[in-house]
Amino acid sequence: MHASNLKYIYLSLLLAFICLLLPWSGLALTIRPDFLLLVTIFWLIRAPNMCNVGTAWFAGLLMDLATGGIFGQFALAYTVTAFFAVRYQRRLVLYSGTQQLVYVIILLLISQITLLILKTFAGAHFIGWAYFAPSITGVLLWRIAVAFGLNTGGRARGA
Repeated sequence: MHASNLKYIYLSLLLAFICLLLPWSGLALTIRPDFLLLVTIFWLIRAPNMCNVGTAWFAGLLMDLATGGIFGQFALAYTVTAFFAVRYQRRLVLYSGTQQLVYVIILLLISQITLLILKTFAGAHFIGWAYFAPSITGVLLWRIAVAFGLNTGGRARGA
């Protein structure tokens, strides 16, 4: 494990966290992807020996602190998502770009459904299908990133 590679991982996670802290409002807030989770998933797939479920848990705790909601909800959602990302990581690097997109949207939905279940138990009401818009914009952002060369190891570059 090289310290310089670890620096890039944590710097990218910090930049994703800063993107989440920007003053989003209106429609942009509704469709804003979970940048921190996307970057975490990328590194879980790309460098599972340097970024693991513990990193996802810590990133989730940072999100919990930033949002001020139920403490531990993002930590749990990120950890569950990271578990599935790591569990199928070896198979995922063999998938084409399109298959990876399907897998990434499933991971993003796992996180959002986990959060939805926790919020429902806390007494919140379902706000509608727009709740899942960040997963769609997240996978579109993933597609753009892959198109510009941030390949996660799939056979078809940018596909």
